[in-house]
Amino acid sequence: MKTISKLTVAAFIAFALFAANKSNAQTTQANKFNLNVGVETGIPTGTASMFDTFTLGGTIRLQYGISNNFAVMFTTGGYHFFPQMVPGTDRRYSSFGVGPIKAGFKEFFMPNIYFAGEAGIGREVTEQGFVGGLTKLLIAPGVGYANKKWDFGVRYESLTGNNDNYGVVGLRIAFSL
Repeated sequence: MKTISKLTVAAFIAFALFAANKSNAQTTQANKFNLNVGVETGIPTGTASMFDTFTLGGTIRLQYGISNNFAVMFTTGGYHFFPQMVPGTDRRYSSFGVGPIKAGFKEFFMPNIYFAGEAGIGREVTEQGFVGGLTKLLIAPGVGYANKKWDFGVRYESLTGNNDNYGVVGLRIAFSL
């Protein structure tokens, strides 16, 4: 049964790649800049899931269309990790945030449907500001839906380094300016 499931998934992926090569998605305008602002929320993973309940933040993204279905992008902003209660007490774990600086790409493989990949750094911000915060390698693959005004994306954002690895399964809703 597992072999049939794997073959089904492989066939679906092959079909999607074939359709991507045959379609003219034209969701991104070639040689044009696009600026959008987004609200982001997510669920912490890894070590962050032991101390935090969810994340909330905002980002700004500059995108440039290389072709009608491929764009490069630069994203920055900030996420706040909302802490859980310390077990057996009436206080919360320390609050912190992350300031991402990412560059990446967006490939439309079907009209309005894209795959994205970003890499960069995530600078941790503690209650004392940048003092004590670490810089992490940030890698974020994702998928989404975009039209000329709206962008809805889902991604996994991995923050690694300094023997403390965590991530976020996140949702971004953005509006183009």
